[in-house]
Parts: sequence; C-alpha cells; structure tokens
Amino acid sequence: MNFEELRALLQGKFELWPYLEEARRLKERRFGRRVETCAIVNAKSGRCPSDCKFCAQSARWHTEAPVYPLLSENELLSAAERAAQAGIDRFSFVTSGVTLEPQDLERLLRVIERCRKEFPELKLCASLGQMGVEELRALKEAGLSRYHHNLETAGSFYPHICTVQDWRARLKTAERVKEVGLSLCCGGIFGLGESPEHVLEFAETLRQLEVDSVPVNFLHPIPGTPLEEASYLTPLRCLAILVVLRFMLPEAEIRVCGGREYNLRDLQALILFPANALMVGNYLTTMGRNLSDDRQMILDLGYTSGLRA
Repeated sequence: MNFEELRALLQGKFELWPYLEEARRLKERRFGRRVETCAIVNAKSGRCPSDCKFCAQSARWHTEAPVYPLLSENELLSAAERAAQAGIDRFSFVTSGVTLEPQDLERLLRVIERCRKEFPELKLCASLGQMGVEELRALKEAGLSRYHHNLETAGSFYPHICTVQDWRARLKTAERVKEVGLSLCCGGIFGLGESPEHVLEFAETLRQLEVDSVPVNFLHPIPGTPLEEASYLTPLRCLAILVVLRFMLPEAEIRVCGGREYNLRDLQALILFPANALMVGNYLTTMGRNLSDDRQMILDLGYTSGLRA
C-alpha cells in the first residue's frame, strides 16, 4: 500500500477487515504462529522531571501513581523469577526519569548478571531513559539483550506532548543502542491527538531506524494528567494503526502493550492478526489481565506461546 492508501485506512475510508487479514498473513510469513510475551517491573516509580502529558509518573501532575526509589536487588530478582516461572519470554526493568543515577545503574548491572545465571532462558531487557554509549555497553556486557527507549510519537507532533525532553535526544539514544549492538525496542503511544499523517511519519522514522521491536501503547487516560479527558481512539482505529505498522514494518516485531484492554474491549483478540508479541501482566501504573486469560486468548486463535497454565 502507498502513503495515500495507508492514510485512507487510518481515516476509516477503507473497510478494515481485508487489510487486517492481509496483515495476519504478512505477520505469519515472518513470525509464524507463536506469540512472544514480555513483562515488566516498575523498578523505580514517580518523580519524573519530564512533562509528558500522558504520563502518570510526571512530578508535574497530581496523580495516584506510586512513588518509590529503585527496588532492592532481591525485589528485582524476585520479579524476574516470577516471569521466568510463568513462561514469559522477555523481562524488562523499567525506571522513571530522564536519566539514571550511577548507583542505580550499578545495582541493575548486578541484578542483570545474576538473572543471566539464575534464569538463563529469560531474555533480559531494560528501559532506563537516555543512555550514553559506555552505559549501554556495560548493560550489554552484563547480559542485557535488548534496550527499550520510546520516541513516543512523530517528531513533528512531539512538542505538543512534551517540552522538557528533546525528541532528537530520544532518537540519539535509540541510535546508540544500535551502535553498541543491542537489540532495539522502540515505539510509542497512540491516542494523544495525533493525525493519520503523524502516525505515518512516526512509522517511517521507526523504519529508518530499523527497529527490532515496536512496542505499541494505546492511551489509557489517567486522572490528573493533561490528557485525562482524551477520547481519540476506538477499537477499529487501534486495529488500523496496528495494520499500518505491520505494512510499513514487515520485518519488525509488533508488540502490543499498555491500553489494549481499555481501548480494544471485545475486539482485543484481533490485535494478534498484525501483532506477533504481547506485553502481559501489569503495566507501569495500570493493571493488566490475568496471564491465564491472555494464554487462553492466544490458544483460542490457534497460536502458541510459552505461557504456563
């Protein structure tokens, strides 16, 4: 599909279902019928100095998001152990804030090294904010396989969402991840008021970056944030966004994360037509589904995963 056809699909001018089926065939040719799963731990929560309008963890908004420093080594290891025992494929340590304090990075490096020894089947990821080359190399040497750093939205729309962090600085961290040889997980959040053109611009940026994994979040409005009244998404628009991402990024993992339960409602199972991966369990500040429900959804579609009953 060309640019105009993709834009028309996002605008709802084309009937979605034939394109959803084509996205499924394209996905299965590349990734087969197995759904990869990942889970996260909110390792350090709240007090973020940035002003992302969707984020419950910004220190500028008055929300009920938890606030605490970096969890202890034992707490972090226990979270990873639970993921490994559940048959989850990937596990990520996520911290709030633009950057990470050196002492916090040192603690996480120790935890990653221990996880590699104790749970060798579990692929380890991290989302720790903006990072330099040496920090990323240290994470890789400790055993990290993938680094996650979202661009959040199109560069031209980003100033409407955040004024503290520079979008190009985000992009630079993503480029450094590729430079040091880590797998790059880079995506964003939809439902912020972006236009179809912004969606396509964003997808083109991800294509140029040659991202390995695209985490797709759909806005779950949080009371106390500037976007608490936002209502830009419908289940069909969410599916259209996923279809467009699959068409534009046929080789990338498309991983549906936060907001899928809230926005897709009864159409949630259809996300696995264009997407090949799911974040399971709870998200940073909102609740997810029971693992058993996601496992059954995957099985009902005729797919497989590593999730254990």
